[in-house]
Amino acid sequence: MSQETKPYRTNVHLTFPPTISGAPLVCNLTRLFDLDFNISTAQITPRQEGFLTLELSGSRDACDKGIGYLREKGVLVSPVAQRIWHNEDKCMQCGMCTALCPSSALTVDIKTRLLAFDKEKCTVCARCIRICPVGAMQMDAPEEGVLTE
Repeated sequence: MSQETKPYRTNVHLTFPPTISGAPLVCNLTRLFDLDFNISTAQITPRQEGFLTLELSGSRDACDKGIGYLREKGVLVSPVAQRIWHNEDKCMQCGMCTALCPSSALTVDIKTRLLAFDKEKCTVCARCIRICPVGAMQMDAPEEGVLTE
């Protein structure tokens, strides 16, 4: 790794078509690009489509190359930041979501008593969506597109 003191980290959501859902593509991120990964969520549907949310860490260059590799293999890659969003108009600032957030992406500012959502820390565990009594935490932000880097 370069002279960085902290490795670059990015959270991504992967969608695998049925034809490649069983291939060892994620393991190859370590072998071919020296990336570490942490799986947050994983699912294979009855139709054999695969969905995976993971945190990649390593150099920025290696992450970019790893994401490029996944795309070349037919995986749809989107940043996690585009998966969960906070509807501030619906939010009643109760903070229930903060108690379940394992990554501390959701916090309440002690001074303002307002909910803060850090998309970069979010791992798309979706616990906040299930617990929110007013539906202020939602999946798949409509105003954002697919990662183009």
